[in-house]
Amino acid sequence: MSNSADFPGPESSPARRRRVRPVRFLTAGVFALAGLLFFTSFDTARGTNIRTDASLLKLSDLIHERSLKNGELDESNGALREDIESLAERDDGSTEAEDDRLADLERRAGTQKLKGEAITVTLNDAPPDATAKLPGYPEPQPDYLVIHQQDLQAVVNALWLGGAEGIKVMDQRLISTSAVRCVGNTLILQGRVYSPPYKITAVGDPEKLREALAAAPAIQNYMVYVNVYGLGWKVEDEGTVTLPGYAGTIDLHHARPVE
Repeated sequence: MSNSADFPGPESSPARRRRVRPVRFLTAGVFALAGLLFFTSFDTARGTNIRTDASLLKLSDLIHERSLKNGELDESNGALREDIESLAERDDGSTEAEDDRLADLERRAGTQKLKGEAITVTLNDAPPDATAKLPGYPEPQPDYLVIHQQDLQAVVNALWLGGAEGIKVMDQRLISTSAVRCVGNTLILQGRVYSPPYKITAVGDPEKLREALAAAPAIQNYMVYVNVYGLGWKVEDEGTVTLPGYAGTIDLHHARPVE
């Protein structure tokens, strides 16, 4: 009787070997791909934990970076504007009356420095653990404890109404197209981002400016939250100060109706 081992079985036939060979190649390819993925992950992580946000650029970081960049561009733009004006003053062919007229327009537009007596208004968030200080008032909601856009706008509007010749919010001069906007509890002003406390400086008659602040209904409402929940409020005489000129772009953008 012949031994079955003497005959090639179905597993060792040429056809069977040809069928096995693609599977082996596929297996080898899977392992190679897995190795490539592991290497890519290691090269990306560079020793950090890529499952956390610590190695990623957070949105707040990006906003802060853009805010700093906008500030640098404003300073550069202001310096270039001063150079251009200095060159134009050498020999622009204008009369003295025309130069005076131009200087007055620039002063009104807020593009030139402004010196005079001033007051500063400082607004700040209340302590996070604040409670109602007066009887009859509810315990504060989170919204009660932070500065809102309407609070800043109320101060700016009251100062203009009180005869302010110029206003600076934080370190930026306001002009007619400036928009005071808040996102959450941060201020976005002319492409730059600020956190409280917020300082608003106005050049004008200090007494009239204070009277305008006290008479504004929106500020009277704000003062309720100051007295009950501890929102920050401070008005100080600054003496003589010099406000910076507006250094950003003054191009006007407007919508047009579709024809």
